[in-house]
Amino acid sequence: MAFEQATFITGAPSLNECPKPTLPEFCFAGRSNVGKSSLINKITKKRKLARTSNTPGKTQQMNYYEIKDQFYIVDLPGFGFARAPKKERQRWGRDIQTYLLERETLQLIIHLVDARHDPTKLDEDFFYWMATNNKPFAVVLSKADKLSTNKLGTSKKKIRDVMSEMNIEVPIIPCSAETGMGIEELQSLIKEFINPSEEQLPD
Repeated sequence: MAFEQATFITGAPSLNECPKPTLPEFCFAGRSNVGKSSLINKITKKRKLARTSNTPGKTQQMNYYEIKDQFYIVDLPGFGFARAPKKERQRWGRDIQTYLLERETLQLIIHLVDARHDPTKLDEDFFYWMATNNKPFAVVLSKADKLSTNKLGTSKKKIRDVMSEMNIEVPIIPCSAETGMGIEELQSLIKEFINPSEEQLPD
């Protein structure tokens, strides 16, 4: 499957402006500035496909990227929406929750956590919310290249311990948009979640 055959389709500022639900979707979620856009660029081998920024809250819409007419990668606004008014943040929150709960073509939620820090209360609440709503998800430890092997192992264990307390077991993948660590594993996971009722998609 050619992930590099990626095209920006649209930035949907509200739920009713998303593309028609015709292709499988894989959304990237997480706190503002956790590295979602950079990771999307690494997965697709296109450095400028998703706009990156050092300013938290830069992504203020649901950005859709189509992969070779086969599926969408969706970059969600980060938790916090730091550069938006309170009412706008509340509307986005409602839209995103509805998207996560009701979008019939959503196959997998890929939740990013900065490997250098413990998961926040928001992260833990989101883990629990996804599990209790039976939403398939995986956790990506972003910026994993910034840690030594031992510290990365400790970071992964902390996530697994939090999950264990909630009786949750999901894939946890350390990734780096700089070195490519974990990218092939993440791509393989996405392939596994393409609608199994359909025939195997050609490369």
